[in-house]
Amino acid sequence: MIISLAILIGGFFILVVGAEALVRGSSALALRLGVTPLLIGLTIVAFGTSSPELVVSIKASLGGNGAIALGNVIGSNIANIALILGITALISPITITTQVIRQEIPIMIIVSVLLWLLLWDGTLERWEGAILFCGILFYLGFSYFSARGENNPDLAKEFAEGVPKVKGKAWVAVALVTVGLSMLIGGGKLFVDGAIALAEFFGISQAIIGLTIVAVGTSMPELATSVMAAIKKEGDLAVGNVVGSNIFNILGILGIAALVHPLLSQDFSSVDFGVMIATAVVLLPLAWTGMKLERWEGALLLAGYLLYLFYLIQ
Repeated sequence: MIISLAILIGGFFILVVGAEALVRGSSALALRLGVTPLLIGLTIVAFGTSSPELVVSIKASLGGNGAIALGNVIGSNIANIALILGITALISPITITTQVIRQEIPIMIIVSVLLWLLLWDGTLERWEGAILFCGILFYLGFSYFSARGENNPDLAKEFAEGVPKVKGKAWVAVALVTVGLSMLIGGGKLFVDGAIALAEFFGISQAIIGLTIVAVGTSMPELATSVMAAIKKEGDLAVGNVVGSNIFNILGILGIAALVHPLLSQDFSSVDFGVMIATAVVLLPLAWTGMKLERWEGALLLAGYLLYLFYLIQ
């Protein structure tokens, strides 16, 4: 068990370092090619920061462990709101922009319900994955043109600020991309292998492992980013980070994973999908009241997450 846990943790750290190297190298190359910081923030940074989840889901899907791939996304989306925003709001109340309330959160709710409907028959087929992937392309395009508008300078600035500033020669950027991709592939394999070994050791389903250990593990970068944003009194960045990540998880990650190999959902209960949708829905009224997520609301979200974990492990 100790060896399996060590493999899991080692794979996670390799994934995180590889993702950072990939984002920095790709951003530097894109800037040299004249790509705008806004477009880089919406594409390279968005894909790069979610690459651990993407690689883990694809690796699991290719290995016939679709439950880990699906559990990774469902569990991550629940953890992003209930755990990460809960902890972040406890540290410091989060001010939420009108843009997030009127546009981003409703989109997150819609795609969460869409995923549930597509999995109604127990399988996410390749053509359904194609629908999801087209959805992320549309969302990125919509966000880009929306942010470019004169009425959204702050949104454009937010995406641009997420682009790493990398100095040095072009070959350094190419080396970062190469090393980053290699680490993502190797780290993803170790992480999935460790997760499967732990599931077998404890005699529990891969779905539970995906919903808990894998989901929380791949959400750690978002947690670190959100906590730092709260400490710096930039909580609105934390909410945008979480909501955007949830949208990308469903449309981008599951879309690509299902295109690689159809995903089965028979190991998941209606409770798992219900909790994922409920956390997305409940965030809207919490955010709407006073345009802020207060500490007591953060405590409520965190308590809900702990209750869900108790349900899973009982």
